[in-house]
Amino acid sequence: MFGRTDSRAPRRALLCTALAVALAAATLACGTDDAPALTIGAGDSAQSGLLAEIYANALGRTGARTAVHRGLGARLGQLAALDAGTVVAVADVTGDLLTTLDSTSTANKPDDVVKALNAALPEGLTVGDPADGTDLRPVVVADATRTEVYPASLKELAPRCPELTVGIATGPALDPMRAPLDPQRDVIAPFEAVYGCAIAHPVTFATAEDARKALSTGEIQLAVLSGPPSYLPDGGADLTALADPSYAFRSAMVVPVLRKAALTSTQLRKLNYVAGELTTVDLADMLRQIRDNGAVPADLARTWLDAHAL
Repeated sequence: MFGRTDSRAPRRALLCTALAVALAAATLACGTDDAPALTIGAGDSAQSGLLAEIYANALGRTGARTAVHRGLGARLGQLAALDAGTVVAVADVTGDLLTTLDSTSTANKPDDVVKALNAALPEGLTVGDPADGTDLRPVVVADATRTEVYPASLKELAPRCPELTVGIATGPALDPMRAPLDPQRDVIAPFEAVYGCAIAHPVTFATAEDARKALSTGEIQLAVLSGPPSYLPDGGADLTALADPSYAFRSAMVVPVLRKAALTSTQLRKLNYVAGELTTVDLADMLRQIRDNGAVPADLARTWLDAHAL
């Protein structure tokens, strides 16, 4: 009697444990409305929220149940949520994230930045494919009515730099997760080092719009904005950007930051397809719709994914 009871108890306990594990696994695999299988993190900016919706909706089309966790704050808050496993992915910008993680890095060109970024990421995190159609670097612009006066590239502009008055917008950055431009560190020094462009007459402006107005009146000949002119309220239609082929400004492409092994190969491919389609113009257009028309980010994300057959 005692022997039979004692021998069954361990078997019954093992059976219960196995059943509990199986049920837990089934719940995790199938997902529930209360516990989404994949949660994408978003900071406080419109850009962060929009990209999170694009990633979440794209992953949802692989059959995964997804959600967006908003309000994670600035970059460090989002990385902390990734590290804690609260979210499986967040959107960031390659060069800006590298600057945060490794302030000593000298990598500026796209491939070098991604390589350095992978080396600098905390253990357990990785990045997906960058969206190479996005270029969110600071930009040197000229008034569109005077484009014939200046070369199309900073490389060709270099001999004329000492004679030009260059405005630098030092106020809030066009990308809300980016620090404002520091004239010496972010513009004057790299222009000299990369192109031999000696800016002898820099002028600072509190906002991009102030610098733009000074361009239109001829007070300055060129202006340096903290991001692409398409991020301006009207898309910067009256401005022409000068190319930066040697990357005086560090490469800055949209990229998903991921918990390692959190996504399947199918899900990773889906995010890579998104990276292959997303452009600066697409992103700027959607952000203007959110800002100016009160568009819903999730609706914009679905419309964009449909338009690109994703």
